[in-house]
Amino acid sequence: MMEDRLEKIEIKLSLSEDLLEELNKTVYRQQRQIEQMQREIVTLREQLRASLPHEARNLNDEIPPHY
Repeated sequence: MMEDRLEKIEIKLSLSEDLLEELNKTVYRQQRQIEQMQREIVTLREQLRASLPHEARNLNDEIPPHY
C-alpha cells in the first residue's frame, strides 16, 4: 500500500516536471514573439514619422468651421 502511494506520487511528480518544462518552453517562445513585435512596432513608428510632413501644424487650422 505504501509502495503504491509512493509510485503514484513519483508518477505525478514526473508528469508535473514534464508539464513545467512545456510551460517554460511556451513562455520562452511567447517572450521571443513579444520582443519581435516590439521591434516591428518601433520600425513602423519610424516609418510613419518619416512619411509625415515636417511642417508645423496648428490645431486651429484643423477645426471645422461652425455654421
